[in-house]
Amino acid sequence: MSQPFPKTAFFAGNMGPIVMECDAADLPVVGEIPPALQGTLYRNGPNPQFAPRDQNHHWFIGDGMIHSFAIDRGKVAYRNRWVRTPKFQAERAAGKALFGSWGNPMTTDPSVLGKDSGVANTNIVSHAGRLLALEEGHRPFELDPATLEPKGYWDFTGKGSGRFTAHPKLDPETGEMVFFGYSVGGFFSPTMAYGVISADGKVTRYETFETPYPSMVHDFMVTRGHVLFPVLPLTGSMERALSGKPAYAWEPAKGGHVGVLRRDARLAEMRWFKVDPCYVFHPMNAWEEGDKIVADVMQYEAAPLFPSPDGTPGDPDLAQARLCRWTFDLAGNSDQVKRDYIDDIPGEFPRFDERRAGLSYRHGYYAGRLNETPSGSFDTIVHFDHQTGKRLKYELPLGDAISEPVFVPRSADAPEGDGWLLAVAYRGGEKRSDLLVFEAGALDRGPIATAQLSHRIPFGFHGNWRPADA
Repeated sequence: MSQPFPKTAFFAGNMGPIVMECDAADLPVVGEIPPALQGTLYRNGPNPQFAPRDQNHHWFIGDGMIHSFAIDRGKVAYRNRWVRTPKFQAERAAGKALFGSWGNPMTTDPSVLGKDSGVANTNIVSHAGRLLALEEGHRPFELDPATLEPKGYWDFTGKGSGRFTAHPKLDPETGEMVFFGYSVGGFFSPTMAYGVISADGKVTRYETFETPYPSMVHDFMVTRGHVLFPVLPLTGSMERALSGKPAYAWEPAKGGHVGVLRRDARLAEMRWFKVDPCYVFHPMNAWEEGDKIVADVMQYEAAPLFPSPDGTPGDPDLAQARLCRWTFDLAGNSDQVKRDYIDDIPGEFPRFDERRAGLSYRHGYYAGRLNETPSGSFDTIVHFDHQTGKRLKYELPLGDAISEPVFVPRSADAPEGDGWLLAVAYRGGEKRSDLLVFEAGALDRGPIATAQLSHRIPFGFHGNWRPADA
C-alpha cells in the first residue's frame, strides 16, 4: 500500500493531487458556447501519483497530468490522464515513489539511479502535427491528441537526449518553433542550448553556449529578428542539493543578465545586458522598435516559492509579479536593461493573441490577484490594452481561483484580440472546477458559457488551444 500524502502546503487544498483518471462525454453547460469555437483546450500541471521520498518536495516536480476539454458544436467532452513518462511507469509498477526530489541521488531508490526522472508537467503545445507535453529538464513527450495515450519522448536532436524548454515560441510568419534548454551540460551546469525546428518538424539549428552561472531559466523571449535569454539569480547547485540544502535558491548578489542574439547570427555575436536582481517566470511578448527591443514581462523583485541558499524563506512582500516593460537599446553604449512597471495588479501567466508573437501588439491578458486567495492562487482575469493603458477585469467570487487565460481567435484572419478567452476556475466552496468561456473584448461582462465538472482540477501551470482542423 502506498503512503498517504504529507500534510504540507504543496499537498493542501487545491494544490493537492487527484487520484483518478476519468472521461465525461457531455459536460453540463450554462449559457451558450459559440458554434465557431471548435477544438480542444489542453491544460497541464503537477499531480504526483505517490507521496514523495524526502522533505524537499516542490510543487514543480509532481507527475504531469493533462486535462482536455474538447469543444464540438456547443458541447464539451472532458478527459484527464497522467503523462506516462518512464518515471511514472516505473513508479506505477513499484507502487511507490522511487525518485528523490529534483532527481537527488541521495534520496533516490538505488534501483533507478541514473534512469529518467522526467515528469512532463508544465506545458502542452502542438507543432508539426505532434501534441507535446513539456517540462524544462527533458525532451518533449508526445501524446495522442484524442486519447492522451503516450507516444513517448520526441528525439528532436537525434541523439536520444536534450533538455527542452517548457515555453518554445512559434513564429507566426515562418511557422518555426524556436526553443532553448538550460543546464544542457549536466545538472546545474552553466550551459544553454539554442535551437530552431522548422514548420514541418525538422531541427535546423541546435547549438550550446556558456551562461554567467547556473540558473533556473523557465522562459525566454523571441522577436522577429532576435532571441533573448534571461539568466536571473535563481541559482542551481548540486553541492547544495547533495548536502540537503535547496537545489534552487535565490542569490540576488549574482545580479541578472540577458543574452541578446540576432536569430541569424553566430553565438559568438551574443551581447550580454545587465538587469537589476529580479525574477521572471513568464514574458507576455517581445518585439523590435528600430534599434530597440521591447519586452513585456511579469517581473518579481525576488523569486517566489524558493528560499535563500541556507533554506530560510524569502520575503513574501517581494514575491509578487507585476507587468513590467524591459527596453534594450542595441545602438546605445549602455548594457543596462531599462525597466518600467506598466500595471499595478499582482499577477502571473501572461498571454496574448499569439498571431502577434514577436511583433508589436495591443491586447494582453493575465491571471491577477485582488484578494487573499488559497495557496497564493489568482482570483481575477485581466485584459490590458497596451494602446490605451486601460484594463478590463473579471473578478471571481471570494474563495474561487482562476487559471491562466488562453486566447482563441474567432477565425484565422480575425483582427487582433477578436475572439474568446478560456480559463479553468476552481470553486472553493464546492471543491470542484468549471471551464469558463469569455468574449475577449468584453471580459468584464463575465463568462458567456460555463462547462461544469463534478470534481476539481488541481492548480496547474499552462494550457493551449488546438483547433479542430489542426
